[in-house]
Amino acid sequence: MVQPLNYMRETASQTAGPYVHIGLAPAYAGFNIFENNFSNVVAGPNTKGERIKIEGRVIDGTGTPLRDVMLESWQANSDGKYNHPEDTQQKPLEEDFRGWGRICSDFDTGVYVLETIKPGAVPGRNGKVQAPHISLWIVSRGINIGLQTRVYFSDETNANASDPVLNLIEQDGRRETLIAKRTERDGKIVYLFDIHLQGEHETVFLDV
Repeated sequence: MVQPLNYMRETASQTAGPYVHIGLAPAYAGFNIFENNFSNVVAGPNTKGERIKIEGRVIDGTGTPLRDVMLESWQANSDGKYNHPEDTQQKPLEEDFRGWGRICSDFDTGVYVLETIKPGAVPGRNGKVQAPHISLWIVSRGINIGLQTRVYFSDETNANASDPVLNLIEQDGRRETLIAKRTERDGKIVYLFDIHLQGEHETVFLDV
């Protein structure tokens, strides 16, 4: 006998881990199976712009850093141009700059590191200029659907104040969850950016 539709059970869901590294970033898991391993180093030695690192952890609702996280980054170059056909700005592209990175957290500490250059401002909808930022997509065990967020920079105060996306966030305290803090370590610029999945300091995630 065929069961009516309202008697059918929900299909079991599956999160992205714990084998996401083997399939998408095998080098992190010790497997050399891809000819080209996309890494956390986005800018080549000849890329223009200010060299920076972004470091942080992805933290769950209990305050525990996750150790099996994978992030993908997407950004413009220092002139504010994306390496994508839909960006028709009359600005130069750089062969040495990919603009896209794949980053995994350290299996022991949970810290992720992105090595890149600081992006330039980019045009947004309706001609409004967006502050320099990097887009992040996050997947991990326990996350059914990848989460999208942005990294803005603490030393871009004026640009951040007029950014159309940041201004969609009504509560000032929530905007701060998208601002990476500029620090210096051993003469190099490091921006600190923790991502909180839940809880009091939950990061703002975007519906894109």
